[in-house]
Amino acid sequence: MTKASSVALPRIRVNGADEPLAAATIAEFLSQRGIDPAGRGLAVALNGAVVPRAQWQDEHLNEGDRIEIVHARQGG
Repeated sequence: MTKASSVALPRIRVNGADEPLAAATIAEFLSQRGIDPAGRGLAVALNGAVVPRAQWQDEHLNEGDRIEIVHARQGG
């Protein structure tokens, strides 16, 4: 009987929780989560630095990265 080998997926930290890394860029990552990258009131920080929206398409993600996603909300 042979033991099946398991391949560990690269991981990133998203808003404080570990998740598998399944996207190449910030824009792709947001789209996979059902978040419209063109949506208003959205900010993304990568490893503690805010990434301008114009760079989301080109900013590549790597194993161990830390992403913070913030949605501004109105209300009282």
